[in-house]
Amino acid sequence: MSPQRGLRSLALPVLAWALVLAGCASEGGSVLTGDDLVVEMFDNRFAAEELHVPVGGTVTFVGAGLAPHNAMAADGAWSTETVFGSLEQFEGDEATLTFDQPGRYEFFCTFHGHADGSGMAATLIVGDAGASAAAQGSGATAAPSEWSGTTLLVPQDHTTIQSAVDTAAPGDLILVESGVYPEQVTVTTPGLVIRGVDRNETIIDGEYVRENGIEVFEADGVVVENLTVRNTLGNGVFWTGVRGYRASYVTVVDARVYGIYAFDSSDGLFEHSYASGAYDAGFYIGQCDPCEAVIADSIAEWNGLGYSGSNASTNLYLVRSVWRHNGAGIVPNTIDGELLPPFHDVTIIGNLVHDNGNRDNPTGDSEWAGWGNGILLAGGNTSTVERNRVVNHPVAGIVIPPNLDRNFWTSSGNVVRHNVVQGSGRADLALAGPAGTGNCFEDNDHSTSLPVGLEVFQSCDGLRLPWLYELGGSTEQLGRILENGLGLRPDPAHGSAPKPGPQPQLPGGADAPVHPAVGVLASYPLDLASLEVPELPEGLIVSQTKGFTMFGVLFASAASVFFGLYAYFLPFVLYAAWVAIALWDLTRREDLGKGAIVGWTAIVLVVPFVGVIVYHAFGGSPIPGWQRATFVGGGLAAYLVIFVVGAVVGGVV
Repeated sequence: MSPQRGLRSLALPVLAWALVLAGCASEGGSVLTGDDLVVEMFDNRFAAEELHVPVGGTVTFVGAGLAPHNAMAADGAWSTETVFGSLEQFEGDEATLTFDQPGRYEFFCTFHGHADGSGMAATLIVGDAGASAAAQGSGATAAPSEWSGTTLLVPQDHTTIQSAVDTAAPGDLILVESGVYPEQVTVTTPGLVIRGVDRNETIIDGEYVRENGIEVFEADGVVVENLTVRNTLGNGVFWTGVRGYRASYVTVVDARVYGIYAFDSSDGLFEHSYASGAYDAGFYIGQCDPCEAVIADSIAEWNGLGYSGSNASTNLYLVRSVWRHNGAGIVPNTIDGELLPPFHDVTIIGNLVHDNGNRDNPTGDSEWAGWGNGILLAGGNTSTVERNRVVNHPVAGIVIPPNLDRNFWTSSGNVVRHNVVQGSGRADLALAGPAGTGNCFEDNDHSTSLPVGLEVFQSCDGLRLPWLYELGGSTEQLGRILENGLGLRPDPAHGSAPKPGPQPQLPGGADAPVHPAVGVLASYPLDLASLEVPELPEGLIVSQTKGFTMFGVLFASAASVFFGLYAYFLPFVLYAAWVAIALWDLTRREDLGKGAIVGWTAIVLVVPFVGVIVYHAFGGSPIPGWQRATFVGGGLAAYLVIFVVGAVVGGVV
């Protein structure tokens, strides 16, 4: 049976499954209530946006993400007083606070949120103190548009980079000599330019004990260029709550969470940079709309994801970059743990995306769900994927799926055209459902698609059917999520990814012009029309070995195969049984005339799936009602239970 015919039969039960899970995930996900609460702190979000405890109740904060976190009241009245997370050196740490005074307490993680309620923040209500408040603006400081003319030398004038940063005035250049600097640098002064003399020899080393290499908090216009950061427990280079940022000719190796990272920030550029060895993503831009940002001429490899962009939207461009040997390549996505969902209006043009689907690099739990895909638009809208070369992916080259968090996010209005997609194991192009309307595929150089005929039935300028999508791309991801819950996926150690060779230097090196990151997007020469499909690199061989698939399900792992085939086969089995019983029942009925029998037979056979249920519910069958309810409702219930159990074990709900 063709995938198109199969999805018509599956649309109702799988949509029901999606809504059931979405409902389960959202219940209690945004609000936690009880006398004594345990609040997990995931990467960039608390387990709930709002907590309710009675007077005298307790709240226990527990780390549950890769990065360390803390919790502090916005007014400074209380805090966990320590940092803790799920990393080895923090395991078992937690903090329990008792609240004896009624009131409303806004609180935040000082590493990933702000006292104004943006970023990783939440509300604690002790007693009855009203409803949640909306997040406010970032309140970041302003940056000078020109270099101050002052240069601070490290280690000649200041023995550490941090001491130079602490001394510097807005707009200064901090020039760092070659050497290894075992420190974490925190920047709160706007407009600084931190530059290494030699990209490959000026090294900030986290030594696997420090969270970030360079972290910039609410300081606009800060630039990091021509240096290397390595061996951090959190991020390599990190901006949060800023307007204006730039990483140029930066190398980040073995940052555990993100390599080069901008959060709740806008007007930025990552260029000519390299990131590898991150469990989550080499490059990350999150929670911004408009982002007004560019990633260009960069390389991400040996990460869980090459690029991850959660709730990052509008004037966001990924161009002329290489994404290879990651778990998955380019993955814009929508989640509920950050503000501004869903993502939309991301532009991905002129990239080389190849050989993602690597099992030997560090990969986080949620990142494993997207394993094996080149470009994946997960639960977002009106984005463009154009003129990219996407080669050698065990699952799909370019795929548009929904994304399930506390809410179920479908994808709508995305455009995929003029790409060259080769060597995909499951399909070069895929539209996984349930999907929204308006997604289109046109003039892509490809061999396979799921559903079959995707460019014919979901074209950009011609025919576009409203319900054409396939389901294996969604259901087999649940299998990979279950693998996380059961501990079945590979789990290479932090620091085990291959190390890069020397990377290109900043033109001009120590003597290059100094420009704070002000008006970054406006001044960047972004000419999208001139971007072409990248050439196939010399020595890169397009795989001729397709993955073995059945009904669109890739035989890659036991769990993903089970859920993929279960989604396809069980509805057919149920449908066949229901139809057979209905037809047998009609042949023996003496209470109906010939016309009524013919009419009901037509309804059962012609109206897919629904017709036979209507007969069993309203056809006046002599079969006892409890029996009809059992084999119709019981079959659907069993179908949904399997998915719900898989989702629970996999940690989705």
